[in-house]
Amino acid sequence: MKKTLQYLISLTVAAVLVWFTFKDIDLNTLWEKIKQADYRWVALSAVMALVAHWSRAYRWVLMLEQMGYKPSVFRTTLAVLVGYGANLIFPRAGEVARCGTLNKLEDIPFEKSFGAVIAERLIDVLVLLLLIFLNFIFEFDRLKDVFFNFFGEKFKNPLLLGSYALVGISLLVAAYFLFKKNQEKIAQNTIYQKVAKIIGGFASGFMSVRNLKNPSAFIFHTILIWTMYFVMTYVLCFALPETANLSPLAALSIFVMGSIGMAAPTQGGIGSYHFLVGSIVVLYGLSQQDGITLATFLHAMQGMVFVAIFGIIAFLLTLVLPKRGVRI
Repeated sequence: MKKTLQYLISLTVAAVLVWFTFKDIDLNTLWEKIKQADYRWVALSAVMALVAHWSRAYRWVLMLEQMGYKPSVFRTTLAVLVGYGANLIFPRAGEVARCGTLNKLEDIPFEKSFGAVIAERLIDVLVLLLLIFLNFIFEFDRLKDVFFNFFGEKFKNPLLLGSYALVGISLLVAAYFLFKKNQEKIAQNTIYQKVAKIIGGFASGFMSVRNLKNPSAFIFHTILIWTMYFVMTYVLCFALPETANLSPLAALSIFVMGSIGMAAPTQGGIGSYHFLVGSIVVLYGLSQQDGITLATFLHAMQGMVFVAIFGIIAFLLTLVLPKRGVRI
């Protein structure tokens, strides 16, 4: 019931954002411009997307190897692609589907691979925060008003924020001392023991990034993943005549806002991506019509078509792959 409610809320948020974003847009004009796009750039972008997904899988393998597992990079890539495909259906289901698929293909404990995924997601958040910072520094004159309009209200009442923080810290301290007082009794509980085992697996996967055998390869693939993400966005801008002359800094702004939009709790970033990218593009001289057209085109290619095609192919391959022990 809870999952159903979350899904309905996500759909509602996406629907509202889509309506708000497209209510003043001529959809016929939008569709005609997308049909006339140069799809050679789309093909190039698709290749870059595959490189990024392969690199993400390779980085995941590096983390799993530290825990004593040596999965096939090919199979791990399939698991990554299946995970992205699952996100189109259920928001945030991708990580679960990804680890479940790897468990099926390579018999790696779910909690171990999931802990590694959490660690890599936190690293990706740090990379995105760095990109947001750099984007804000390089494009301060354009982005300052957008930033303060979005976040300015949050800092108007520091006393209220301090009160929330104090209450939160107090609750955590109270919970800690309550647990310590009853630790021996709690430790004998069967449910606690099962949960502790799962959490231990998560922790092992999460901490795997600290003791990597090849940290330079991990850093390289982290840079490669995000470089491919940025370049595939920039390349797609060349496919539409109205956006072919956008600068790399404009593409960086589009990429950063698009990444934030894709992280929103809606199916595949639908609505949130269009709203944020469409809003930022007008700062670079494009009309609202052209801005939403570009946002729709980018999201359709990167967030829907590529993900759906790669995800379906990967899922079908997982159904026919030989059992673990037979390498490809």
